[in-house]
Order: sequence, then structure tokens, then C-alpha cells
Amino acid sequence: MKENPLGYEKINKLLGAFAIPSIISMLVGSLYNIVDQFFIGQKIGELGNAATNIAFPLSTSCLAISLLLGIGGASAFNIAMGAGDQKKAVGFLGNAAAMLFLCGLALCLTAELFLEPMLRFFGSPDNVLPYAKEYTRITALGFPLLTLATGGGHLIRADGRPKITMLCNLTGAVINTVLDAVFVFGLDMGMSGAALATIIGQYASGGLAIWHLAHCRSVRLQKEHLRIRAKNAGRIAALGMAPCSNQIAMMVIQIIMNKSLKYYGSLSVYGEAVPIACVGIITKVNMVFMSFVIGISQGLQPIASFNFGAGNYRRVREAYFKAISCGAILAVIAFFIFQIFPRQIISVFGDGSEMYYSFAENYFHIFLFFTFVNFLQPISSNFFTAIGKPKRGSFLALTRQILFLLPLIVVFPLFMGIDGIMYAGPVADLLAAVVCAVMILKELNKPQYRN
Repeated sequence: MKENPLGYEKINKLLGAFAIPSIISMLVGSLYNIVDQFFIGQKIGELGNAATNIAFPLSTSCLAISLLLGIGGASAFNIAMGAGDQKKAVGFLGNAAAMLFLCGLALCLTAELFLEPMLRFFGSPDNVLPYAKEYTRITALGFPLLTLATGGGHLIRADGRPKITMLCNLTGAVINTVLDAVFVFGLDMGMSGAALATIIGQYASGGLAIWHLAHCRSVRLQKEHLRIRAKNAGRIAALGMAPCSNQIAMMVIQIIMNKSLKYYGSLSVYGEAVPIACVGIITKVNMVFMSFVIGISQGLQPIASFNFGAGNYRRVREAYFKAISCGAILAVIAFFIFQIFPRQIISVFGDGSEMYYSFAENYFHIFLFFTFVNFLQPISSNFFTAIGKPKRGSFLALTRQILFLLPLIVVFPLFMGIDGIMYAGPVADLLAAVVCAVMILKELNKPQYRN
């Protein structure tokens, strides 16, 4: 059997080959939200921007499912292939693909049946709710194909075709961007137009993902492999729990953040809608930076998984430190951009009052102050998952969001008002980075990584 290049090719070359398409795929994925935010902001303004932020937890739920089953399935597949068990590997691949579609469908039905109470639970003010309902009722129809396209991209990458993953995502994003301009501005369809453009792009991406999964390069996927088996599902879920936990934590934070912004905003000079609108935009801008970091972590995954399964521990260690070095450089660049150009960034997404710009600038400066260490947690968390240690990966994924940020955004505003929400961010970032550094150094100082 032909030797797999993951086991012998130079780490720099492998990391570039897998990480660059992953980064582009993640950037393209973030474009779905950024593009909608741009057109809605220009056409509708602050209330439209606030509405997309209220709906954002559902998009985060889709991403959580995609990471749970996509990265989990990809890690299980690569570890099995590294150990030479092709039969087991293809079972993981098929089960992951089937579960991605079914879970996306379940989320779609839940959103359609309980739309208004869900949006109110997410923190929607009364004047934002009609826009949020109009947007979400349509975008929910794309959830089955969104989860399959996003999660399926990880499976296609695990099959050794990262460029195909990039192509699937890029196709959907281009369609979304073009149709946004046509529907929102050309046909004056407002929120409905932006939502319709989004799901058409998602269906295109999902269709391409299905076709490429049916034509894998390293294994032959058949109908029998789509039959979900409890043992396979458990292994996939265990390996995907770390990145999924991080997204679930983000969703919880988004909901509590929206509620806190609504409450403390009403007690401040900003009002209810301005903080929600600003934070929604800034969160999605920050996702552009995180797309680079997560793309690097995803590029690391097949390299680390295969070599760990094959017992090539020195290559595992080398790959991790190469990924961390790239992440650090990007994080420092993002830090300076966020600190120097906050008003310019927020202005891209439509005009607002002076209070709107003032809150956005403060939030950029304070909440994102420790951006330069935020590369460490995602890469390290995914690394533990990639080497078959999902409990450690899950713990790391939850440190920043649940262990630190969640209590801080509840406690700090009690003493500092809405400013407390801003200061909770950098404190949580710093504490999470320290915990992450301790855990990863303990792991990589084991003798096996040096032999």
C-alpha cells in the first residue's frame, strides 16, 4: 500500500497544504454572516444589525453540530487510517455524514416551531423582534445543508482534499454575496432578501459536499456506511466534543450577553439596541481573525491525528509548535488592527449615532484587548482532540467561555454597569491562556514526544 504523505512529508509543507485551504474555508464561512451584516446595515440600519445578532445563536448551534460530527468524524477517520484500519475508517466517515444532515434537520424543525419564544429567550427587544423573525424563519430552512456543508468539509479535508473543502465553501459564499446585492438592494427585499440569499448559497455548498463525499479518494463510501451505529456515533461525538463544547459555550455566552446588554444598556446612555447591534458586528469581525486561528487548528488536525495513530510523536510535537507560531503572528496583527481602527471597522456596516460609535470603540479597545493571546486556546484544544484525548480538549474549549467569561459577565456589571461586560473579556482571555499553556506544556514534555 502506498505510504501516506502525512507520515513523511515536511511539516511546514503539510501545514500549509492543509491550513491555507482551511483558513480560506473558515473565512468564506464567516463571510455568510459578514455579508448579510453589511447589506442589512446599509439598507436597514441599527435595528437590522441587532436582529442578526439576536438570530446568531442559531447559526452558532449549526456550527457546534458541524464541529461535533465533522471534526469528530474526521479525527476518528484519520486515527483509524493511521492505524491501518480502513474498514473502521469508512464507517466513521459515513456515520458522521448521515448524522450531520439529521441533526441539521432537527434544528430546523425546532427553530420553525418555536421561533418567537426562542428569539425572545435570546434577548430580542420588542423593536428588533419583527426583523429577527423575518430573517430567521427563512435562514432556518438552510440548517440541514449548512451543517452538512460545514461538517462535510472537515470530512473531505480528512480524505486528503482540503482544496475541495475550500471550493465548496467558496461557491456558497460567492452565490450569497451576489444574491445579497440583488435581493436586498436590487429587489428591495430587506431582511427576507438577505436570508434567502444565505440559504441558496448554503444549498449550493451542501450539494457540492454531498457529491464529493460520495466520491472519496482514499475510501469507497457506500449506503451501508450511512447506517448509524451507536459505537461509531459515540466515538465521533467524543472526539468532536472539544470544538463543539467551545461553540456551545459561545452560544450560551451570546444569549447571556444579549440579555445583559439589553438590561444594562437600558440603564445606560446607550439604550437597548445600540449595544446589541455593536456587539453583534464586533463578534463577527472578530470571527474573521478567529477564522485564521481555527483554520490553522483544522490544518493541524489530520497531521497530528495520523502521526499520533502511527506512533510518530516527534512529528506530532513539531506540527503543534509550527501551528502555534503561525497563530501567534496572526494574533498580534489582529490586536493592532482592533486597537487602531475600531471606528473605521464599525463604519463599514452602516451609519449610526455618536453613541453607537462610542460604544463600539470602547468595546474594541477593552473587550478585545488580549486578542494577542487568543490563538492559544483553539489550537491547543483541537490538538488534544486530534491525538485522541477529547476530555482535555473539551476542558480547554470551555475554560474561556464557561469557566471564566460566563461568571465574569454576570458579576462585573453588578459593580460597573455595562462597562463590566467589556472588562470581563480581557480577564477571561488572560486566565484561559494561562491554563492552556500549563496543560499543553505538561503534555508535550512527556518523554514519548522527544524520542
